[in-house]
Amino acid sequence: MTTLLGLAGSLRRGSYNAALLRAAIELAPEGVTIEEGTIRGIPLYDGDLEAEQGIPKSVQELKERIVVSDGLMIVTPEYNNSIPGVLKNAIDWLSRPGSDIARVFGDRPIAILGASPGRFGTAMAQAAWLPVLRALGARAWFGPRLMVGSAAQVFDADGKLVDERVRGELTKFVAGFAKSIRS
Repeated sequence: MTTLLGLAGSLRRGSYNAALLRAAIELAPEGVTIEEGTIRGIPLYDGDLEAEQGIPKSVQELKERIVVSDGLMIVTPEYNNSIPGVLKNAIDWLSRPGSDIARVFGDRPIAILGASPGRFGTAMAQAAWLPVLRALGARAWFGPRLMVGSAAQVFDADGKLVDERVRGELTKFVAGFAKSIRS
């Protein structure tokens, strides 16, 4: 059994990226489980807060979920052609203290995918994540990219993935990522 942890990088209730993660959970092949993590409740990173109170409980719990997973799926929005601040903030907290980076991220398989209302999907955000993953020592997966554009036409009003082409691409994406971990 391969267990993946998925993180949607938006806090919005109607997030297309949260909907994409839910669809990935639904479409996971036999032998693959995707668990949904959350970045909700993680405060803005503040070195003074860390020095005074240590690592917040929400961060500690998410770190442990990453550590016990076989791989991490980052489902990223694209804000202003780059990484969303709230998701980058969560990763920054997860990398604290620096002595814990190798345990949480070191050689950890990570796949990046995302959805956007724009036509070009999340191409720029996905590219912007690569130097961050490299700095953390993670193992970025370079299988077929999944950048869902025009998300309002791909998901219905309830956040259900209704586009059959995207469903097929997502199914292949998850299966390919899981296979790369088992290899």
